[in-house]
Amino acid sequence: MNKGQDEQKQVVLKVGAVLKKLRKEKNWSLEDLSELSGVSKLTLGNIERGETNPTIGMLWKISKSLSIPLMSLFSNEDNSVHLSRAGKGLRISGEENNWAIEPIFQNTNNEMEMYRAYLQPNSSYFPEKHHQNTTELATVMSGTISIQVNNESYILNQYDSISFRADGKHSYTNDSNEVVVLHIILKYGN
Repeated sequence: MNKGQDEQKQVVLKVGAVLKKLRKEKNWSLEDLSELSGVSKLTLGNIERGETNPTIGMLWKISKSLSIPLMSLFSNEDNSVHLSRAGKGLRISGEENNWAIEPIFQNTNNEMEMYRAYLQPNSSYFPEKHHQNTTELATVMSGTISIQVNNESYILNQYDSISFRADGKHSYTNDSNEVVVLHIILKYGN
């Protein structure tokens, strides 16, 4: 196993341990969490044991059912300085491998998360609805993208930004032949 695969396996094991701890703190069985999240009991067990690398969609469903921000599933050590390099560390893909995110930072109050996101050429991504009262802020770092929010389309070019309520229907479409890179911040409301 190379260094990158070993790091990925460690993250998968960490997510599993955090998930199991959070589920047990709520005194929920795997079946309870399965019913609330819509993720099968077998898959949840595999995630908890670190035997599978969950997709973004699965992680959203789980975090929503636990009423926690997505990045709470990735416990961080308490260091005063955090450095996140593009292409290094954790990368989570969507089910069709056309969308991937790299978690960057989460503030200590679990109110905000920051990601780098990558959308492959000529593809679309339809995320799960996020937690109630979540605001999504997206800035295009490279490329051009169409973002649809509640049936309204917005074209964003490099360095353009958009902010919207993310607990409703939204999607990202890349009609170009280049990968689009986004910087995304999720701000959780009360």
